Amino acid sequence: MNRVLFYFDVVCPYAYLGSTQIEEVCRRTGAALTWRPMLLGGVFNAIGRKDVSPPPAKVKAGLEDLQRWARRWGVPLEMPPGHPRRTVDAMRLCVAAGERVADVARDLYRAYWVEGRDVSDKAVVAEIARAQGIDAGRVDAAEVKEELRRNTEEAVAAGVFGAPSFLVTNPHGSFLFWGQDRLHFVEKALGGWRVPL
Repeated sequence: MNRVLFYFDVVCPYAYLGSTQIEEVCRRTGAALTWRPMLLGGVFNAIGRKDVSPPPAKVKAGLEDLQRWARRWGVPLEMPPGHPRRTVDAMRLCVAAGERVADVARDLYRAYWVEGRDVSDKAVVAEIARAQGIDAGRVDAAEVKEELRRNTEEAVAAGVFGAPSFLVTNPHGSFLFWGQDRLHFVEKALGGWRVPL
């Protein structure tokens, strides 16, 4: 079966946008989808990406681009106060959720990118955990921390350098696509496309 590993961190607005579409892409193509939480900051550290402030014109263009994509797909998106927030606990909750990861991720995305809530606040993370029937204390479990670290290392090993990233496996091999604006390529690959180099 064709499948997708969806590498995500709730801190990324483009990953939020991608999360609103990837399930339908997989439904249309009959592909299996695995949500893979990672730490985007951990990826950046591993690949040696330096934090360089973009010029104001690029910031403005980026914000406009986000709103265009949100309008295109009919999804709400508001820039949260204090963005970017630290998402370590939020992403650990995604790991702790196990098979419920998609439900938890959607709740976290909604809290941050729609309601403007601070997902670095342990109380907010705990509230979402309780709503999903998950013990909030699992966020601090050693095995959860280790799994998130492994996921992040796996992402780097797969060539991930940003979010969202989609690792598609079809009969011709495995192919990595970056960005919500490459979902048409993801869907084509899930249909059996032999992705050119």
